[in-house]
Amino acid sequence: MVKYFSCTGFLKSSWDQVFLAFWQRYPNPYSNHVLTEDIVFREVTPDNRLISRRLLTKTSRAPRWAERFLPAHMAQKAYILEDSVLDPQARTMTTLTWNISHARVMSVEERCVYRVNPDNSSWTQIQREAWISSKLYGLSKAIQEFGLARFKSNVTKTMKGFEYILAKMQGEAPSWTLAEAASVKARETALAAKVKAKGLASQAQKQQYV
Repeated sequence: MVKYFSCTGFLKSSWDQVFLAFWQRYPNPYSNHVLTEDIVFREVTPDNRLISRRLLTKTSRAPRWAERFLPAHMAQKAYILEDSVLDPQARTMTTLTWNISHARVMSVEERCVYRVNPDNSSWTQIQREAWISSKLYGLSKAIQEFGLARFKSNVTKTMKGFEYILAKMQGEAPSWTLAEAASVKARETALAAKVKAKGLASQAQKQQYV
């Protein structure tokens, strides 16, 4: 059995502004659970569509009753793949995201289509679908309910984050609280540490083949 969720949301900004904000939406005060983002693949097709794949690292606190099914290092962190197709001529952007961490316990797939709102061309419409499933015998229903509740909460945060970045792009974003700024600073520190670690690993690899 799979839990299905669908909703339609609107952003009071043009499609052009929204697709630009899409690539700049981290960090923001509503998505502090997103730790890192890396482009894995990017290509422009002959018909001028932009195809991208990104790897996102997020904090993902599992419910206490599920933690015993996960290794300690996996219970609080998740890796997400995000595929996107941007079609500037049709003015649509389609994204598909899914978790590659502890997918047996809970798998969440999300598909979003961003397009010009047919009733107001200065707004952007977001059609969102999600499929939540679990292969954990005896607990799948409880896990799906938990996953659905968390997903709905994250949708609200995602929309608020989008609105924040769009306002920031237009010079209208409110200042962050000290707690929000500290959280973002911690994220930036973690990202800097990751970049440094990558650099050290790259140097070590080069030295190995010299």
